[in-house]
Amino acid sequence: MTLVNIGYGNFAAREHIIAVIGSDTAPAKRLIGEGKESRRVIDATCGKKTLSVIITDSEHIILSALTPETLASRTNSAETSEQS
Repeated sequence: MTLVNIGYGNFAAREHIIAVIGSDTAPAKRLIGEGKESRRVIDATCGKKTLSVIITDSEHIILSALTPETLASRTNSAETSEQS
């Protein structure tokens, strides 16, 4: 299992990440709202502004204070180091 740093000492399993999206769109905000109602949201922002939303295969929604580009870069570098 490869862990990806999602900010502020929090990690997520790379194998379970389906998508990383920006948090400023209406569909992302709706997804967060529905997730909070069903208690599937994990807030890993440590009180900072939510910049990205990570969707997992277990239908959990992880909120991160890092940009989607940063998370994609970290996910890709974790994949590259795993193949070495």
